[in-house]
Amino acid sequence: MDEISRYAVGLDIGTSSVRAVVASIANGGAMNVIGYAEAPNSGMRRGVVANLSGPAQAIDRMLGEVERMSGYEVNSATISINGSAIVSTRTEGMIAVGAMEHEINSNDLARVEDVALQGRIPANQEILEVVPLQYVLDGQTGIKDPLGMTGSRLEMRANVVSTLLPNYENLRKVAEEARTTPEQIVPSVVAAARAVLTERQRENGVAVVDIGASTTGVAVFEENDLQYIGVVPVGSNNITNDLAVMLAVDTEVAEEIKRRFATGSFGAVDAPVVIRWRGKELRFERSQIDEVVQARMEEILALVKKELRKAHYEQRLPEGLVLTGGGAKMRDIDKFVRDTLEMSVKVGRPTGLMGVTEAIQRPEYAAAVGLMLLSADGEGIKGAHKVVKKGKKEKKPGFLKKILGKF
Repeated sequence: MDEISRYAVGLDIGTSSVRAVVASIANGGAMNVIGYAEAPNSGMRRGVVANLSGPAQAIDRMLGEVERMSGYEVNSATISINGSAIVSTRTEGMIAVGAMEHEINSNDLARVEDVALQGRIPANQEILEVVPLQYVLDGQTGIKDPLGMTGSRLEMRANVVSTLLPNYENLRKVAEEARTTPEQIVPSVVAAARAVLTERQRENGVAVVDIGASTTGVAVFEENDLQYIGVVPVGSNNITNDLAVMLAVDTEVAEEIKRRFATGSFGAVDAPVVIRWRGKELRFERSQIDEVVQARMEEILALVKKELRKAHYEQRLPEGLVLTGGGAKMRDIDKFVRDTLEMSVKVGRPTGLMGVTEAIQRPEYAAAVGLMLLSADGEGIKGAHKVVKKGKKEKKPGFLKKILGKF
């Protein structure tokens, strides 16, 4: 039997909740989920850190639970980043590499990337990943990897994923406050895509829509590359707040109503909604609840459609949309999204995992599972108590290279 050689940890820092998934990886490559946990979060606003202590305390409490379950002390993890400041920027660059018989090497690839980035990304933006969409070598287009090919002129066209530098640095500080060293920092919607998409979907064209508490992320994939990413500052908590205002109840009651009675089949049920809350019976008209939920969902989907239009992929996705996040738990939401956006829709759940996986095969765990898989795609964490040393390190492959490397 293979011995455990390393561990993979994914830490999803959401606006309303933090979640973690830990897996052990044997010497033979077999991976088993051995722990998971979630806890309510505070101190975040629309996916961005508003104060350091709230998220740090939530992470600390949650990691205590996952460590007791897994028997593994978590010192580092692949963590998520969110917020509407995450953007895609298309860029391109060109260099002369030498004579016609020159073989393209890694230095040439680094040079053309530097040229493509120069002056394109503002100084207050932190680059999360550079995604080469294609290379052009002496006029030959459509090259995915020119390494070892011969030519004299090399061009690169790329998608650069970046976010505001303060948001990035504050997230690192939150992790360090919770005594957790970030292995890498990945947009939540990209992590969710790692957990729920197939190679065929990525190749043909698909978008992941991650409906979180306060944000909704959109990531478009085609030809196995991340073509576009965008985040809008509206999520499922907005539905809760709307219900609280319209029904004149507190947000706890509104959240219970949303969780139990909100559905994408608006108008299908006429019976009133009756719940017992703290010894009292509360009664509401179903039509009023449907009106509130439908209005907010239509707004969220209008913003998603705007992002797809910005990416030039409206009505151009053969594999349609895959919904993840806590907002994707609403009954019949896939039918409503399909009718509204007029494309195929599926609810994405992490599958194909071994170990204690039943509780995490849900849309809200897609990002945490994807982060864990990205951690496993890399070096993982060797040894049960290893702490990653700080300081300048050799650059590791980005999260998208690890995703695509699996295929």
